[in-house]
Amino acid sequence: MKKFINTLGLSMVLLGIMPARVKAQFTLSGQVRTRTELRDGFARPLTESQDAALFTSQRTRLDVGYEKDRIKFFVTVQDVRVWGQDASTNNGVTNPNLDGLMVHQAWAEIGLLDTAGTNNGRNLSLKIGRQELLYDDSRLLGNLDWLQQARRHDAAVLKYERNGFSAHLGAAYNQNRESLSGQIYNGIPTGYPAGTNGIGTSYKSLQFLHLGKKLKQGTAAFLIVKDDFNRYSPDSLGNKVLEKGTWNRVTLGPYINTKIGKNLSLTASAYLQTGKDKDGNTLNASSASVSTSYNVSPNFAFGPGVDYLSGNAPDDSRSHRFDPLYGTPHKFWGQMDYFYVANGFGLGGLVNYYLKSTFTLTKKISGTADYHVFQSPNEVQVGDKPLSSKSFGSEFDLILNYRMMPNVGMQFGYAHYFSSPSLAAVKAVTDPRPGANWAYLMINITPSFLVK
Repeated sequence: MKKFINTLGLSMVLLGIMPARVKAQFTLSGQVRTRTELRDGFARPLTESQDAALFTSQRTRLDVGYEKDRIKFFVTVQDVRVWGQDASTNNGVTNPNLDGLMVHQAWAEIGLLDTAGTNNGRNLSLKIGRQELLYDDSRLLGNLDWLQQARRHDAAVLKYERNGFSAHLGAAYNQNRESLSGQIYNGIPTGYPAGTNGIGTSYKSLQFLHLGKKLKQGTAAFLIVKDDFNRYSPDSLGNKVLEKGTWNRVTLGPYINTKIGKNLSLTASAYLQTGKDKDGNTLNASSASVSTSYNVSPNFAFGPGVDYLSGNAPDDSRSHRFDPLYGTPHKFWGQMDYFYVANGFGLGGLVNYYLKSTFTLTKKISGTADYHVFQSPNEVQVGDKPLSSKSFGSEFDLILNYRMMPNVGMQFGYAHYFSSPSLAAVKAVTDPRPGANWAYLMINITPSFLVK
């Protein structure tokens, strides 16, 4: 934690030396978020001989922000560890692959218009550096804040906004290190898998265009994302040998969130995915989602929805497997992360039927209760053996939030997964338990103060 303490000390020094006459805004905030989890079949079914896991993880953050005239500056330093991961009396014994201290965000945003331009209702700015990309409902581009380390990108984003319309053009270009020649990128880091949707590798470069428009009640948007992966070919032993060039993938489609009448809300999206996947396979995939929410009262709302993500049938000659890119899968396909996270479930795609609800019990207690039914849109096959059922089972999720005080909150969650033989087969689990459970208690403390 020495680096973290030094960073905190530097921030306080900067606060102390700023002249009072400077009309600037300086913010300092932090976060301590602990999450104690009981995993009894989280992400994949356990076998009859396996025991449940119990641990506490902690995210500690320091956020420093500065804003003056047309300049914004923001840095987040975070440390993510499991309690007991480090020896309590020795220093420097942590496995480097488990070292959780890092810079999560470090960006600056520059206003490209003078005061007269911004007063006319326009805004044109450039945001550059390590940053979160968060658009629409986080289905394709999200910060994945549930994950203790979250998600970030090293990117530049040009932003234009006027009268409820926005156009954001972003780009990222990755290299492993400074070099004198060559542009080959190894997107598979050592020590942990890349990505959180089972993709196993990071992109070489990324470009996106997001167009958004505020509606009378809601928003509409169109997103185009192009991500590129370094080419490779297998050697005689089957190992990947990186080559010049990239395989390019394009994902595009509309999104809408609006109200219909006084009490009904509708969210819908549809995306096409084409080009080549990370392994060079020709890609023709799609996804679609529709969800509703009806306000029964000010304290209770519920509504059904469905997600469709295409996948491969046993006789497909090209890939139809839709990849949900860099979003927040935990938000959509069950709290227990059985789908589109690090643990795979085959290539067949997914259909998710669900009923979601939100409720408020008191001024300090609120929550959600959801039920999902999962199945494959294609015949399920393991090896050369087709399975008799497309069912992946179902899941019940319950979350309770307690706001103890403005900067302190607690969250309790419980989920039960009703598994199926087909799910255990695609996750390669033999002798599986018939059901799975997961429970957690999360405490979130977020102190902050503002200096003008």
